[in-house]
Amino acid sequence: MNGSFEWTLGLRFIVALALGFLIGLERETGRKEGAKFFFGGVRTFPIVSLFGFACAWLYGNGATLLLPVGLVAVTALAGVAYFEKIRAGRLGATSEVSVLLTYVIGALALMADVRLPIALAVINTILLSEKSVLESYVERLDRAEFLATLKFLLVTVVIYPALPNVNYTAYSLNPAKIWQIVVLVSAIGFIGFILSRKVGPKLGVPLSGLLGGIVSSTAVSVATGRLARETPSQAGAALQATLLASSVMYIRLIILIAVFGGGLSMGLDWRLGCLCLTGLILALTVRNDREASLAGRALPSPKNPVEIRVALFFAMLFVVLKIGTSLAKDAFGQAGVLSLGAVSGLADVDPFVLSVVQGALSGPLLVQAVLMALMVNTLAKGIYFASLSRGNRIACLWRYGLLAGSHVPLMWV
Repeated sequence: MNGSFEWTLGLRFIVALALGFLIGLERETGRKEGAKFFFGGVRTFPIVSLFGFACAWLYGNGATLLLPVGLVAVTALAGVAYFEKIRAGRLGATSEVSVLLTYVIGALALMADVRLPIALAVINTILLSEKSVLESYVERLDRAEFLATLKFLLVTVVIYPALPNVNYTAYSLNPAKIWQIVVLVSAIGFIGFILSRKVGPKLGVPLSGLLGGIVSSTAVSVATGRLARETPSQAGAALQATLLASSVMYIRLIILIAVFGGGLSMGLDWRLGCLCLTGLILALTVRNDREASLAGRALPSPKNPVEIRVALFFAMLFVVLKIGTSLAKDAFGQAGVLSLGAVSGLADVDPFVLSVVQGALSGPLLVQAVLMALMVNTLAKGIYFASLSRGNRIACLWRYGLLAGSHVPLMWV
């Protein structure tokens, strides 16, 4: 494969024989006791592989029809075996399909890079031998998680490659780069979504809220507020969960800014780190009955953050805020930018923060705009929770008020 080594005809013949024997050995050891009909084993599959090898050799020496004719012959043999299996009361066609693949593997052992038939044979053998493992995984597969995975793949590997990597308008709007931001935000949300569904209920309300904060800390504040209202015994755990989720928001933004903001300029990293630490300390001051948080109602699973309409809305909001920030700066100066940040903080701060660190702002105004949006978003989450909860509104408001107030000195340091 490299250097002076050469895959001679004899070596390729041995590869074809060994790979056929590997598949046949798996089929032989997987044979069910007392089966009325069983197609292929440790002799049949090596023979089929050698048959494919011989047809490929004849093809290379002018008998071009023999390679497709050989495939038709093996297909007919597999078809007869399949119908006999059905008559014997057995279902499944893995052996019959594998014998077709074995014929192809034997041919490729002569005609192609040897690594290709080896890979096909090994993967085929693994799929055949791990039947029970794969079936048990399918039984445990959650449909919501499967659909979330499909939508994440659609956002990342289907839409992104099709977008042009060209700047448009005076605001340098690049569809590919904008969608890169959407992909990373979706990836972080997707990881949080899967973790929340898999391990969240086992960890209790506070840590479940922390995982949910990876997806959306605002959604967690609403869900925990409802939990505190409906189950008063878990009010402390619910408040602790929403504070932990709010703390995770700062970590998520540090990652996003580091990737797409050209580095954490102007000290946003240590500022966001301080706010995260403040939120964690405030969460630890909440009295929480651990047994109640584990035995009571769990937080509802977060919604899939990789919905196509959510991704499109995020991209549209990012574009609007990027243009709006430039217009507000030109028309109203610092006051206009801070006002826009405050308004955006009422909903989702990610599009605004990423739009300003992408070049719309620089210097101290960038730091002030980001922290203004985060401060308003923090206040909004505290109000969301307090308006839904009943027994611990005061405890919620002073903690969120203190967390929000911590943004003010950091704006001017």
